[in-house]
Amino acid sequence: MRASAFVYPWDVVGDPDAAARIAGLNVRQVTLASAYHSTRALTPRHPRHRLVTAEYAAVLYPPDPARWAGRRLRPYAAGDWAPGDAYGRAAEALEAAGLEVHSWVILAHNSRLGAEHPDTSVVNAYGDRYPWAPCIARPEVRAFLADLAAEAAVRPGARGTELESCGWYGMAHLHAHDKIGGVGLGDAAQYLMSLCFCGTCREGYAEEGLDPDEVAAAVRAALAPVWAGAGTGDAGWAAVGTLLGAGLAEATLAWRTRAARALQEAAVRAVRAAAPPGFRVLLHADPAPYRTGANVGVDPAHILGVADGVVVPCTGGAAGTVLPPFAAHAGPGRVLAANFTVVGGMGGAPGRLAEDAAHAAALGATELRLYHAGLASDQDLARVTGALRALL
Repeated sequence: MRASAFVYPWDVVGDPDAAARIAGLNVRQVTLASAYHSTRALTPRHPRHRLVTAEYAAVLYPPDPARWAGRRLRPYAAGDWAPGDAYGRAAEALEAAGLEVHSWVILAHNSRLGAEHPDTSVVNAYGDRYPWAPCIARPEVRAFLADLAAEAAVRPGARGTELESCGWYGMAHLHAHDKIGGVGLGDAAQYLMSLCFCGTCREGYAEEGLDPDEVAAAVRAALAPVWAGAGTGDAGWAAVGTLLGAGLAEATLAWRTRAARALQEAAVRAVRAAAPPGFRVLLHADPAPYRTGANVGVDPAHILGVADGVVVPCTGGAAGTVLPPFAAHAGPGRVLAANFTVVGGMGGAPGRLAEDAAHAAALGATELRLYHAGLASDQDLARVTGALRALL
């Protein structure tokens, strides 16, 4: 069972021991960030720093000027947290340690893009913009993300890629100094607060036979009891139908599914056009089509007909929910990678990795993903090493 560890370039660049240490975990592969959102990341073993602050979403290599010439939307080069071709330098070190390198590309999650181009952002039913969430229904945004996927995925030496946030992003986002926990939002409220009402999405609702003003009003009315404290503890798509009305919920999802599929198909097509034969394209995904975020909601049958496979979140007992829907549609050669957080301080359980991985394999997982080799403590990594030795 192939195992891959997630890594940032700044975990490797400047640390002469990093690549060998990662190889020593008993992984065969690393999934190395080439385009990443703003973050603040711990580097517990790096000889030069302990904390890296990536101030905005950026590519971690020099973007191609010819590709982006004359375009309003273009990727941002990283600052001093990943200067120059940080991805390339890290990839070379990792390859020299015997590891296969795959790129890790974040797409529809970009606060700087939203700040500088507000018209590209998701707009909720109250008129609030989400600058971290590009509206993937907008043709200009979709074209930008597809080209970004191709450039950031097909880096020199990369054998494949994993596309994260290749779909709708919504309200659930850890924004700087987040202050949105005062009212608990379940699946239904999260969905309603993630619906977009920009001009393009209003046209999309109209194509589904809806009046966008009436949809927005219905969303606000449905959420009014939530703000009053009534709560929405129920999970799943049925809860969305209960809150908004089943017919209206299905119609909004139909439009969002069309937009998400258009992006996913365009991104995978662009990557494959730029990539050499045998280059694998995986998507971080959730089998519930209405979900938003890093693991975008998809229809398993559709996405496994588009991409070479998926990476699905399995930490905390989620494997039993997320893996079977994909396993039911995974034909020969399709990858189902079970992603486990192995950072104890972030809710992971590295001590249970062997048991959890065996359970995931029984549910259809063909590979493992370990989040995250750079963030984990020495103790966490020692547990991972032992588990992989037993498994592999």
